[in-house]
Amino acid sequence: MTLKTSSISRRGLLGAFAATAITAAPTYSNAAGFLRGGGDIRRLKMYSGRTGESIDTIYWIEGQYIGESMTEVNRFFRDWRNGQTHQIDTRTIDIIAATQNLLDNDQPYTLISGYRSPQTNAMLRANSSGVARNSLHLQGKASDLRMQGRSVQQMARAAAACQAGGVGRYSGSNFVHVDCGPVRAWGS
Repeated sequence: MTLKTSSISRRGLLGAFAATAITAAPTYSNAAGFLRGGGDIRRLKMYSGRTGESIDTIYWIEGQYIGESMTEVNRFFRDWRNGQTHQIDTRTIDIIAATQNLLDNDQPYTLISGYRSPQTNAMLRANSSGVARNSLHLQGKASDLRMQGRSVQQMARAAAACQAGGVGRYSGSNFVHVDCGPVRAWGS
């Protein structure tokens, strides 16, 4: 019996690994989808300028959301004006985590606004034409964010790459709106 050996050069081997890496690399055309299939752990790292609180939590491990972590997330995203909490949609959290990964920045997001109670939303609507009557903030499906070291344009591009919800650019106020509603974009 004869064994056939193939001679593979170092260059050929490196080329094969490179081709595999390129094929396996995510395109980020749907970063939320990439998150769902791309790892065993999801992490959320944020700071609230309104309350001074920080959150750095692993909220998903091996296909399961962690109840205690999601409770912590719900409290963190509360209406800071009156302390009311609401269940935050996990799709919004996934979009935020995917966007944070795409930005490749060690800085936490700064949460400007998460959940808004009906009273807070009505008060904001009375003072601004830019607040929607049926805002997704009322349902725990939206957040307004900023990140040190990243521009509104950079954050919006990363969020839009997820193709998983709405992305609003508010350059004048230096924040990006991210939600898990229909895919759409607005602002400058």
